[in-house]
Amino acid sequence: MPENRIKPIIMPKWGLSMSEGKLTGWLKQPGSTVKVGDELLEVETDKIANVVEAGDAGILRRITGEVDTVYPVKALLGVLADADVTEAEIDAYVASYVTPAADEGEEVEAGPTYEFAELPGGTLRYAKRGEGAPPVILIHGFGGDLDNWLFNIDALAEAATVYAIDLPGHGQSAKKLADPTIAGLAKAVLEFMDAVGIDGAHLVGHSMGGAIAIRAALDAPSRVKSLALICPAGVGPEINRDYVHGFVSASSRRDLKPVLELLFADKTLVSRQMVENLLKYKRIDGVQEILRSLSQALVENPEAQARLLAARKALKVPAAVVWGREDRILPVAQATALGARARVDVIDGAGHMVQMEAASRVNAILKDHLVASA
Repeated sequence: MPENRIKPIIMPKWGLSMSEGKLTGWLKQPGSTVKVGDELLEVETDKIANVVEAGDAGILRRITGEVDTVYPVKALLGVLADADVTEAEIDAYVASYVTPAADEGEEVEAGPTYEFAELPGGTLRYAKRGEGAPPVILIHGFGGDLDNWLFNIDALAEAATVYAIDLPGHGQSAKKLADPTIAGLAKAVLEFMDAVGIDGAHLVGHSMGGAIAIRAALDAPSRVKSLALICPAGVGPEINRDYVHGFVSASSRRDLKPVLELLFADKTLVSRQMVENLLKYKRIDGVQEILRSLSQALVENPEAQARLLAARKALKVPAAVVWGREDRILPVAQATALGARARVDVIDGAGHMVQMEAASRVNAILKDHLVASA
């Protein structure tokens, strides 16, 4: 049947809340030969702009999605097909394609999009996906939230139960933090594990989340199965202080946008909506105080930094380190700081948010690490 050789290109679903996206540009033209992983088109959502990679190989025979148009998730944007598939067969496929409606039953079966846990320090928001043990906990960085993992959570959930959390003071978690230090946040991660009944887990930490994961592994070694550290703080003394201070002090789009552009190798990934969302977050009561306190813990407390740097040598769990070669927040030279016992992958063409800019590569590395650490 020709349908088996016709493969749709659809509007992807990035993250748990995405219902639509804006097609902002095609990177391949009709007639192009496409390999798995090739960049096909650019999409902008209310969270981020990014590229859509090909999940199948073939020839781009038809483009149905128009640039600067908003489409629902799973809408048909184009068609890949073998050379011997006729135009009439493609016409018939396009004409018969129906964008799947949101499956309410599937949503109920999968559980709520977001869940909340009550910790001693207040409410913590999290997302849960997949099945399998031991579970994986994704820990975002300074000023971030669980949507920093929107390109990763579903991919990792193919092989494990995955939790993405909003750290205290971030996202939709309580805007209070009794102990605004790396140790205090590591304690909150362990309290979250207690609250949802997790005895042990693989911890995946990005940036400040990497330092938190390291601290948790040192404080509760029997509960941490492995560490995956993505451009982590806490493995070396250097950090871009201008970025941290700029993020804390920015109060307008004009001030914040160039700061956020430091996070990416491709500055165009910083959308207007991303900037607006972060400005709204920074204006919530209590957030500025939390960010100032955490910035002190990150860049202004040499004693705490020295203790963590010295203690990291005591880590016994399997570890993987992933870094974007164009990271302008934490230098890629720190990638080998854990020594020969840690797997290290440096990814070209990506910056500090490598898990967004090179999601497919990062997801593959993380899956390999989880299998090796089982």
